[in-house]
Amino acid sequence: MEEFALLTEAWEALTGASRSARPPGGARVRTVGYATGGEERRGPVTMGQANMIRCMLRDEPEHINIHDVWPVPVGTTEDAAVEALRTLAVRHEALRTTFPHTAGTAPREQVVATGGTFTVTVLDHADLPDDPAGYADAVARGARAERFRLDRDFPLRVRLVARSGAPAFAAVAASHAVTDVGALAVLKEEWLDLLAGETLPPPVSLTPLALAAEEAAPAGLRRSAASLRHWERIIRTEPQAMFAEPGAEGTDVPTPQLTLRSRRGSRALARVAERTGGLPSTVLLTAWCALVAHRADQPTCVAAVPTSNRYHPRLARSVNTLSQDALLSLDVRVPTFDALLKKAWGAALNAYRHSQFDAVALWEMIGEATRERGSRFARDVVFNDVSTLPPTVGALTSPAGPDDGRDESDKGGDGPGGLDLRWGPGQVLPTRVLTFVHAIEPELHLAAWLDPALFSTEQSEAFLTGLVRLLEAAAEDDVPLDSLTEVTGVGPVDRGPDWHRVDGSWTSPPLVARTLSEALRGLPVHVTAGPPGPDDGPAEGGGLTAYVAAGDRALTPAAAHTALMDALPGRPGVLAPRRYVIVHRPPAEADRTSAWLRQQILRKGTGRDRDVT
Repeated sequence: MEEFALLTEAWEALTGASRSARPPGGARVRTVGYATGGEERRGPVTMGQANMIRCMLRDEPEHINIHDVWPVPVGTTEDAAVEALRTLAVRHEALRTTFPHTAGTAPREQVVATGGTFTVTVLDHADLPDDPAGYADAVARGARAERFRLDRDFPLRVRLVARSGAPAFAAVAASHAVTDVGALAVLKEEWLDLLAGETLPPPVSLTPLALAAEEAAPAGLRRSAASLRHWERIIRTEPQAMFAEPGAEGTDVPTPQLTLRSRRGSRALARVAERTGGLPSTVLLTAWCALVAHRADQPTCVAAVPTSNRYHPRLARSVNTLSQDALLSLDVRVPTFDALLKKAWGAALNAYRHSQFDAVALWEMIGEATRERGSRFARDVVFNDVSTLPPTVGALTSPAGPDDGRDESDKGGDGPGGLDLRWGPGQVLPTRVLTFVHAIEPELHLAAWLDPALFSTEQSEAFLTGLVRLLEAAAEDDVPLDSLTEVTGVGPVDRGPDWHRVDGSWTSPPLVARTLSEALRGLPVHVTAGPPGPDDGPAEGGGLTAYVAAGDRALTPAAAHTALMDALPGRPGVLAPRRYVIVHRPPAEADRTSAWLRQQILRKGTGRDRDVT
């Protein structure tokens, strides 16, 4: 297998592992059949499936597929490990589910088979590398790189890593269309129980088809509609991007990992929770939001907070993809940390309550709302608290993998200054700030990816250090939020005089003008921020006004708006004008709004429809 040879060569280059660690003859593939009896079943996809399928069709497989490493108990035979996998395939409908569809379309139906086959690749070594778990993780990550074919593939890609015929690890890559990290945790637990000789109780959680039926019922449709209203309010009124500022460019940003481990931070977090009566997880979220909003100079912290949606007993152990984004909007315009903590509990609960939605309808709404607003939903800030998940499951959710490179002797102790900060490998991410919380006790352990165009090495380290300092200050007493710079050492960004807050978002009129000019193939453009002119109707409102010298081109406001909207991805500081004014020629003083106002107007309008005046 060529991909396995490349993987082992890369592993040897990175670790200096001996070539004797390679399995003799490469890899061996076993085909496993299974049958359940009964009849094939069909039905609509669930909301979670539709959401993940959309991502799978759009994103690179290594970014959307997930993986885990399952340790094999000593004494387990290869046949026993394979037989346990067969039992799981029979037990869980999700593992027998495919999604038929025609090329170029997204599946809307799922099919549950009564039987079929899957393969297990056995990688048998004379000896394993010094870090066998890390090697198995690399094998699992390599298996993520190939797309799962939704209409035919078994959703688990299993590599049994063995030493002299004895399985040591199962390296598992999984399709996100039918599994999430919670589902993988259930499968891992049941697989280990089977290997221990235990009899599994009958499944009690909803199957994907049963969940789809509930979602299509009136109560499920009402929940989805309420979620869309929650998202729409935020999309239409809150900042289009938290980090709209100079230097923020691109949609896929190479970002290094920075890991914080601190007993000092954990102790402070516990004391804040004791002093205020708040949950530690909510306290940490509050401190993180306060610092993010302070650094970004935003009145609201808007963040995607992924949730497992497993709070109902009938879903707790469901093998299905249930996780969806909760969209948090926390107004930080309160005087103190304690006041913000009280608001954060309600804001988080409201976000989690509205995290079950029809993904297709959601993105249709986002497209319509952002076109009308003239914005682009960035999802540039993500906070993922996996501290309540089992350690291995928490590790597999993170882009970083299972560890941060420390020896066991290093773990648990603070470094210089009472905390340990370590840089790790980079990832290409569609975010500006991504944070994974792995543990809150006995040490605060989190990994962060901060856009290096916005945060230098020193500023990234200062940001995480500032988070610990804020927790320590709040552990002693309530903290005035206007003292965050002094308390944390983190100050708000200085955007410069060209930036203005317009319609709830930071934007730069000169940047908008340059972007619109480029989108219109070099036409002269002038953009101004301010109140509407005396002849503007109430529907046009304030905000930005763009003046475009079209020359002899038959340019309309709608065409100008469409061109600019197409150019918005990767430009969080660009907000579309509320009004487009088309003139024939630019004035001699092209940098003066008053000069543009004296030009003969050919057409004007919002660009949001076909009507022009």
